[in-house]
Amino acid sequence: MDLRDLKYFATIAELGHLGKAAEKLNRSQPALSKSIQRLEESLGARLFKRDGRRIRLTDVGELLLARGRQLQMSIAETEREIRDFAGGLTGTLRLGCAASMAEYLLPQLTAALLERAPELVVKLSIAQDDVLRESLRADRLDVIICPLVTDDEHFVSYPVLEDEMVVVASVDHPLWDAPIQMKDLCRYRWVLGGPTVSARRWIDNAFIAQQLPVPQVQVETNSISLLPRLIARTRLLSFVAREILEHGQGMSRLREVPLAQTTMQRSIGISLAAGRYVAPAAAALVELLKADGRRFFGEA
Repeated sequence: MDLRDLKYFATIAELGHLGKAAEKLNRSQPALSKSIQRLEESLGARLFKRDGRRIRLTDVGELLLARGRQLQMSIAETEREIRDFAGGLTGTLRLGCAASMAEYLLPQLTAALLERAPELVVKLSIAQDDVLRESLRADRLDVIICPLVTDDEHFVSYPVLEDEMVVVASVDHPLWDAPIQMKDLCRYRWVLGGPTVSARRWIDNAFIAQQLPVPQVQVETNSISLLPRLIARTRLLSFVAREILEHGQGMSRLREVPLAQTTMQRSIGISLAAGRYVAPAAAALVELLKADGRRFFGEA
């Protein structure tokens, strides 16, 4: 079985059209047809079936597509492993970090990593934890730092520290005019992350547990830098990490809503994909955080 034929097969399967695949791969349609014919002859089974003007995978084709993706990932990991072995702590580290902690974590953590590996290239991705987990699962990232992943067999995770998420409002918000109860928060709209973000799910469930309506989101965003000025100038409420409230830029105009029912205890951790090759740089980063992770999170 030729790896080039597998690559052509995967592109045809993705596009469902031989002509479009030929254009994307810069190959002729007859050449792609011969490629598929070679695969079918070696496997003794049909890989595609006609569906109008498009072509669809057969059951055998679906199986080959899944196995082919695993094989391509394995080849890519082997290439990286050989390069890493030859170069030591060099190459590229694809690091993802949750938006809620990037500002006060990444500068000092990256500096410590580069001190250990001066030739390393670090590609940083800042996103909400749901996006980070999907990127790690799809091999677009090597390691992620976010709320601890404990319920997914696809990840290997190590706890680094405990922190809290709290509800915040502007220092001029009308909430402060009287003693605050949780039901009072339902009178105002919120700025929160998307519905698949773990903090958003937690705060929704906190209101449901008290038989209250979930927060009414008026602004949905993954930008932490947007929050201080937005909340300070509106009556919107939000839900942020206590570290951000205490150390983040522009947070002086915000104030914590001190309710136990809306204070989320969480673990922050570092996660890698289970069963996947771990590059030396990724292993070094894990060791840095496992050895003394608190000092990176604690600096403002």
